[in-house]
Amino acid sequence: VIPSQVFHIFTLLAITQLSERTNERTLVSMIQPLWTLPCILALRFWPGALKNAWGTYAATTVLLSYPYCHAILVGWTSKNSNNVGARSVSAALYNMSVQLGNICANFIYRADDKPLYHRGNTDLIIINLLSIGLFLFTKTYYVLKNRHRDKVWNAMTAEEQHEYKLNTKLNGSRRLDFRFAH
Repeated sequence: VIPSQVFHIFTLLAITQLSERTNERTLVSMIQPLWTLPCILALRFWPGALKNAWGTYAATTVLLSYPYCHAILVGWTSKNSNNVGARSVSAALYNMSVQLGNICANFIYRADDKPLYHRGNTDLIIINLLSIGLFLFTKTYYVLKNRHRDKVWNAMTAEEQHEYKLNTKLNGSRRLDFRFAH
């Protein structure tokens, strides 16, 4: 597993740097499920799985070298919270979701599915497809939300905008002048 762990470190650093340079979180984070999906499809449907030891090793090495988007998601969650109170809650919810995912992951590969783990790999394919859909939904939601806020904000006069900034009771990401990162 040493080669996959070394590659995993490099892909983690590369994906994080790519997100930072492009100021894009959703589509860059979506690289992770797009990377793992072909590998899981190969392990699930390739008739040579386990029969061709080097081919299986290559597929699992590429799979385990995936670019881990966790660092991007943590920063993204923090940025979109926009205040300390919301940030602490969102960080806690995100952390609980990660831990829940780790618990669920322990039930993907089960003894009754040995040795090819067809059911487990099918479950992982479904999870990958759902996560791609979730990333696309999230991108669409934030783009539309920002567009709506731009429309309302730009319809206000300069005086109304100034008055809003001084007197609004809304804070954090609820403010009309806040734009979500995506």
